[in-house]
Amino acid sequence: MVIRMNFPTKKKEQKKVINKANLGMDLEQAINESNTYYLNNDIAVIHKKPTPVQIVKVNYPSRNKAVITEAYYKTPSTTDYNGIYKGKYIDFDAKENHNKTAFPLANVSAHQVEHLRAVQAHGGIAFLLVVWNMYDEYYLLPFDVLFEYWNASLKDGRKSIPYEAFKTRAYPIKHGYLPRIPYLKVIDEIYFK
Repeated sequence: MVIRMNFPTKKKEQKKVINKANLGMDLEQAINESNTYYLNNDIAVIHKKPTPVQIVKVNYPSRNKAVITEAYYKTPSTTDYNGIYKGKYIDFDAKENHNKTAFPLANVSAHQVEHLRAVQAHGGIAFLLVVWNMYDEYYLLPFDVLFEYWNASLKDGRKSIPYEAFKTRAYPIKHGYLPRIPYLKVIDEIYFK
């Protein structure tokens, strides 16, 4: 005798809600974990930069429970991360891209480009770390490539960097376990041959 058990197969479709406030948090967490690995293993000292905030109003519901109720950014932040590796200053911004064919230059602000330009001009290593979510691919985009497309956008109105440019002019980062995003391996290949 064979007994068959049938389970309900019709499930209600649930729409996935994307909380735009947390876009980039998974990437940020992975980079932070990688940086902790680098620090704990005496490889590099690279930290996330705090965003300067001006606190305007604080609510004190009780003596030991202050709650900030109003605050503003003091100045636009420059980039997400900075530190030192093998005696070289490193400064970079992390960006998530949800497009299939191009990385929008609108994801990078003019003051970030100027900051990265100044870092490179003074001998530092400047780049973007970009994840293409559609392909689960990570790339280190050297500042020179970003700057070339940025300048072209000012001249001809181009508003993005094509995916193909990442395939040919950026450096892929294979994600791993320890560290999760081993971007310093790519830095070694580019700057410390």
